[in-house]
Amino acid sequence: MNDAAKKILLIVVLALAVAAFFYFDLDKKLTLENIKQSQAELKRLYEQRPFMLIAAFVAVYIPMVTLSLPGATVLALAAGAMFGALVGTIVVSFASTIGATFACTISRYLLRDWVQRHFGDRLVKINEGIHREGAFYLFSMRLIPIFPFFVINLVMGLTGMPLRTFYWVSQVGMLAGTFVFVNAGSQIAQIDSLGGILSPQLLLSFALLGIFPLAAKKGMAFYRKKTGRKPVQPQ
Repeated sequence: MNDAAKKILLIVVLALAVAAFFYFDLDKKLTLENIKQSQAELKRLYEQRPFMLIAAFVAVYIPMVTLSLPGATVLALAAGAMFGALVGTIVVSFASTIGATFACTISRYLLRDWVQRHFGDRLVKINEGIHREGAFYLFSMRLIPIFPFFVINLVMGLTGMPLRTFYWVSQVGMLAGTFVFVNAGSQIAQIDSLGGILSPQLLLSFALLGIFPLAAKKGMAFYRKKTGRKPVQPQ
């Protein structure tokens, strides 16, 4: 099977998975109300078979993030309701990062050549930014809520960033947001809406955290330029 046939097969499989998700109305079942109603049952299942429930959760969560399907936020709340804040954060952190890396890989495999042919000049500028700022570039985007995570996954797949760098930066960068939602899920009875979880103050805090690494790097570069100091080289 040649590369073109493999890509077509992968597209068909992905399309069928997305179609099945909506055909079985899973998007309508993954709601805050349903999670709140099932909280007691979910906790009981976790107490009886913790590893099986965690494995089942991860098996569902990773494909949802990989395919950018709606409901990942509700599942993060469900993780908090089932596993508690600490275990839930660990589980969602790894599952979401693995799913994001798969999405990045698929985007790179399916779209990068086409984008390179049609938008090569623009992609060069993005790659220059990645090369210049390195991990700070992705880390900042992960922390600033105005950038949807699925968009970041797809766009980073079009760049030359190594997947191992994408993985660990995403793991660290998404950790704060993951904790916010999972911790909220551990107190799910008090939540009335998804919008109520992220207050304007919290959104501003995330934005400032996202801007800080790049601002600090730019500030150090400006300082070195003015003083003539060279970057410290590792020994």
